[in-house]
Amino acid sequence: MEISGVISAIVIGVIIGALGRLVLPGRQRIGVLRTIGVGIAAAFVGTGIAAGLGVADTQGVDWIEWLVQIGLAAAGVAALERFRSRH
Repeated sequence: MEISGVISAIVIGVIIGALGRLVLPGRQRIGVLRTIGVGIAAAFVGTGIAAGLGVADTQGVDWIEWLVQIGLAAAGVAALERFRSRH
């Protein structure tokens, strides 16, 4: 993987993770690094799901792909929050 690929994955992870947290009500008690990790994972998985649905590469902004990624990030943040609250 190229350095630009790693940097872009981190930047997209930050954006997707932050948007995933914004979708959830209340305050989440997970750190920035975990949010970025969830965002990166959600971006990769969301892109795969969007590609499977045939909506990953459309003309203009890929809104459906973004919505899938943000939804996955919100689910990941909520899951981490629940896991952390149990311990």
